Amino acid sequence: MATQQHDELRLYAHRGASAHLPENSLKAFEKALADGATALELDIHRTSDGHFVVAHDPHGLRLAGVPDHICTLSLDDVKMWDVSTTDPRDLGHHAVPALEEVLEAFPDVPMSIDHKPSDPTPVPELLELLARHGAEERVTLASFSSRVMGRVRSLGYRGRTALTRQEIVWLRFLPTALARKLVAGDAAQIPTHSGPIRLDGIRFIKKCRKLGIRTDFWVVNDPGEARKLLDAGATGVMTDDPARIAPVFREKYENVRTLER
Repeated sequence: MATQQHDELRLYAHRGASAHLPENSLKAFEKALADGATALELDIHRTSDGHFVVAHDPHGLRLAGVPDHICTLSLDDVKMWDVSTTDPRDLGHHAVPALEEVLEAFPDVPMSIDHKPSDPTPVPELLELLARHGAEERVTLASFSSRVMGRVRSLGYRGRTALTRQEIVWLRFLPTALARKLVAGDAAQIPTHSGPIRLDGIRFIKKCRKLGIRTDFWVVNDPGEARKLLDAGATGVMTDDPARIAPVFREKYENVRTLER
């Protein structure tokens, strides 16, 4: 597990300030940080020539109007896309950034990187890239694929790893002592609920804290909901609109500082 402080409060920008600018674009990340975000959440795919690019979807249809899949294209091909093409607002041209560009543009910013493909084959190259940039201690790696997360951990990744779906089930329903033995991840990146199952209760959040596991909730765009989660002990939220949620975090920081005096 990583050595980072597990209870540091983080306001994650979900794909950047995606409520205002094309998601996962450099400008969206820049605006998010200017609006008060303290961390970035982003998604990656790998191109046919072995480059990781920051994009949520496997193809360009939704944002760029291009049906081609990223895995079949070179980096240069993907860089030609304008991911504001399908947006009705006049936002100017926004390209798909390479992961390396994002790491270099924001060298001190904590990030959560979601490896979207379920194929774990590219994982060694991803870990090598993060190591080359000295980014392991600030990057949490996540994936909905248990095979990807298993590969990340088996290769000895030095940073945090998000819990898999199975680990979240264990954490939610098993006694703390047993969950401690089974759960290898450091960060529960979760919705407030999954069907009828609540994940935002104080008891569950306290259980995570006891095990040194972060609880970062997505996607939270309502300030009242964010305040409620932080009051319950959550370590962070992921939002499309950091400007709306940042005042809640500033209020929380002030309360913490007051208690520490």
